[in-house]
Amino acid sequence: MKSCLMILLLLMICQASATVDDPGGGQPSAQGGGTAWYSPVVQAVPSVPQTITGTVTNVCPMASGHLLVTVDLTGPTSASDRQYTTPGKALEYVVSVKNDGQADVDAELSINPESCRPDWFSWSTTCLKVPVGVSRSETLVVHPDEDAGPGSYGFEVEASAKCSYPGKAPVTFQVQGFDYASETSVSGTGQFQINKDVRSMNTGIKSNKDVYLSGSVDSLVKNEYLVENAKGRNSNFEEKDAVDNYQAGRPGDALLGSESFRSSAIFGGVGSKITESYNLQSMEFKNQDLNLYQTGALKKMADFKTADNFTGFYAIDAKHSVPGQRNLKEYDEYRGSYEITRRILFKGLQDSMSQGPCSDSTGGCNGYKRPAFTSPCLAGSCSDFVNNLNTFAK
Repeated sequence: MKSCLMILLLLMICQASATVDDPGGGQPSAQGGGTAWYSPVVQAVPSVPQTITGTVTNVCPMASGHLLVTVDLTGPTSASDRQYTTPGKALEYVVSVKNDGQADVDAELSINPESCRPDWFSWSTTCLKVPVGVSRSETLVVHPDEDAGPGSYGFEVEASAKCSYPGKAPVTFQVQGFDYASETSVSGTGQFQINKDVRSMNTGIKSNKDVYLSGSVDSLVKNEYLVENAKGRNSNFEEKDAVDNYQAGRPGDALLGSESFRSSAIFGGVGSKITESYNLQSMEFKNQDLNLYQTGALKKMADFKTADNFTGFYAIDAKHSVPGQRNLKEYDEYRGSYEITRRILFKGLQDSMSQGPCSDSTGGCNGYKRPAFTSPCLAGSCSDFVNNLNTFAK
């Protein structure tokens, strides 16, 4: 009986040991004070992608295609200087990735900031699903901060994906510094007065501000910027303004002001003048923006926008005058409590009048050419008038 039990026990031990894989290549392992030997079990193992084991990162024997990267500025391509910006003003790009491989890919886009600050970019990495033979795009906004110095800046966009050769695209842009900048921010209770007078004969721009405040205000901001030889979509003169919660505290308190902005056509400007006059007892908010362009992609344009909530007197007087071509006037006056939104946009006529009022495919009116006017006097103003007549007659 004992011998039968011993035989059964030995059979159970052998069966249990036969189901255990060899963890150490057949080497002895001490367990429970004794020595046990394990025989390796040979099994047919299916092929597994090596990335699962973590031994090899590239599962492709060779890349099957390329990722082609392009980075383009938004807006018309005809503007040769559109890569210019100013401190605090953003540039918007479209990043496109084309897949010329044989399979769809998940492309990872990454930014190498190079000479830019990393926080200027709307994203540093992003992903795009790019099918075979097509292109996919992503918007990228580059926003130089207000402390960005003038000069040339560059960055690079790279796209990478498994089983594809990566692609890169370098980008450069220019930051123009301000020839003039002024920022004022006021908050409190009492009396406040400000006077600003800016004149640039190179651009024909004049800006005057006379503001008096008596009462309390949470914020009264008077920004001014000037870039004389502006390029791209930069303005020669920019004025941003924001008033937040002005209140007259006692009889006689008021927010008084007269602000004018002028771009003279005689000096090559737009030929527009915008004047604001106000005498207010309260102003809940004022959000205003004025841009005057003489050069660059938006040349010969004045753009004035304002949104206001106020009680009192407020007037806008706008004029656009180009000798021999155009004369426009607009006047708005408000007395009482109002909330208004106003935009005034003046554009010069140099593009539409460049071919003259009489033009055909031969460059004239059936071969007829208008005679040029000759100045009858030596005065500069008289000569300018004659030059304008000749321009109008071309």
